[in-house]
Amino acid sequence: MRYASAFALLSVVALLCFSGEAQGQDWARKMFDTTKHDFGVVAKDSKTTVDFVFTNKYVEDVHVASVRASCGCTTPIIVNNDVKTWEKGVIRAQFNTDRFTGQRGATITVTFDRPFFAEVQLRVDGYIRSDLVFNPGEVEFGTIDQGVPTTKQIDVVSFGKANWKIQDVRSVSDYLSVQILNENRQNGKVTYRLGVNLKESAPAGYLQNQLTIVTNDPALTNVPILVTGRVQPSLTVSPQSLHLGDLKPGEASTKNLVVKSKAPIRIAEIVCGNRNVSFKFDPQKQAQLHVIPVTLTGSDAAGKVLERIMIRTENGAEASFDLSATIFEAETAPAVAIDTPINK
Repeated sequence: MRYASAFALLSVVALLCFSGEAQGQDWARKMFDTTKHDFGVVAKDSKTTVDFVFTNKYVEDVHVASVRASCGCTTPIIVNNDVKTWEKGVIRAQFNTDRFTGQRGATITVTFDRPFFAEVQLRVDGYIRSDLVFNPGEVEFGTIDQGVPTTKQIDVVSFGKANWKIQDVRSVSDYLSVQILNENRQNGKVTYRLGVNLKESAPAGYLQNQLTIVTNDPALTNVPILVTGRVQPSLTVSPQSLHLGDLKPGEASTKNLVVKSKAPIRIAEIVCGNRNVSFKFDPQKQAQLHVIPVTLTGSDAAGKVLERIMIRTENGAEASFDLSATIFEAETAPAVAIDTPINK
């Protein structure tokens, strides 16, 4: 307790020393991978979004207070308000193609209120074509089980050009393929029905990919279609980030990890490169739910502990989680300034 209090006091002192730079707001801008995005030319009613990702590189928690857009053509969304050290936050910008057409753009202002006040401006631009419509606005697979192939359909409708054609549909993902199921031409309206296939090789996790329609229209050669969904893994671990607290050398901390599977499984091994981390599990136990105590014993070396740990079952399924902790020196706690990135 004495060491935690000392660390908290020194952290406050570091924050006060850093307040001058914090008011300059550079600390907030440095967290973002990028601050601009051009959607290019998109179809009316298409689902058009971009995620601006930022990483908290600092000791203190970061909190997003609000977001606002300079134009109604864009709706900004805070995906997660509170972001801890080395966690990622997301500001999602949605282009409102259902209500606007033509050249559009917006400046998104992101306001942080912790650990200091700061504002970061993001920019999106694009051109919304009114003569090209998607129905539905995106290819949405929803939540599906890993290893199960799935197909969704989408209609691409062009108005006013009787000779309009889709020449190709391209994907940057090996696990997505597209077929033209139907083509209809009537009174200057051209409709293509596409079948989008998600293969069984799709990895677990969230899908946010893009298909590109190649047309014979020189003013709109490439048209993007958003593909979203979530491939649910056969094996899940909770929590994904296990924090074991602040430890002195020789002190131990234990927390439980929960491993779930749709079918009964046996845990074959847990791979970790830190010899001070130990696990309790029965390799002979076959169940859908495993509760595994994870213990970290503080080493003599002070500093942050960050480990990626892999769990493998006897049938080859894998899942990973991150373990973190802080080891203090025996007598004094180190002071870490907020503007000093923590080395992983």
